Amino acid sequence: MSESRPRKSLARRILRFVLISCLLLILTPPLLTLVYAVVPPVSTLMVGRYAQGLWVDRQWRSLDEISPSLVRAVITSEDSAFCSHKGVDWDALQSQINRLNAGKDVRGASTISMQLAKNLFLWGDRSFIRKALELPLAMMLDLMLTKRRIMELYLNIAEWGEGIFGAEAAAQAWFGKPAAKLTQAEASRLATALPNPFLRNPAKPGRGHARLARTNESRVAQAGNIFSCVLRRP
Repeated sequence: MSESRPRKSLARRILRFVLISCLLLILTPPLLTLVYAVVPPVSTLMVGRYAQGLWVDRQWRSLDEISPSLVRAVITSEDSAFCSHKGVDWDALQSQINRLNAGKDVRGASTISMQLAKNLFLWGDRSFIRKALELPLAMMLDLMLTKRRIMELYLNIAEWGEGIFGAEAAAQAWFGKPAAKLTQAEASRLATALPNPFLRNPAKPGRGHARLARTNESRVAQAGNIFSCVLRRP
């Protein structure tokens, strides 16, 4: 009888710890999102580099201080349905699930909101677990933040090379100019470098990268009104 009581007490403490930990895991992202609505955040990749004592270059800029050309190029390249979905592009996601079921390569269906969720709250390695976690987090971001704020956050924490985070640092590093002065050609090079920022050099793009950038420019010119939720003027 005396031995069972300590065991029950230990079990209660463990259960309490588990419940509190789960509650914190659930509450932390929305609480941080409330903070990030007004305060510039850091990404998990930036935190990792800081923890290792590695160099980080991130110079925060408001969306009004970033060239609209970059906004257009990134939306066109990364998430053309950005203004119309609620964090997750379910049609694109279903298309990639169908490709997976057919044994074809999956090209990804990450929206800008999903990429932001990954950068703010999750880890970088690819896995189905991480992808599954991105979905509710992306919908939460889209519910709690405006599209302009989501884009502003994304463009300030996206990685554009070793230790280079955000549009301003990228524009300075690759083109020697502020993000506000980027041309459409330069913006397209930056946007098409995002899927592989360590192997694609926006300043001196390889043949394949240059082709992607030219295609992006053409698509931006023909994109129509897909940027209306972000840009104040066409």
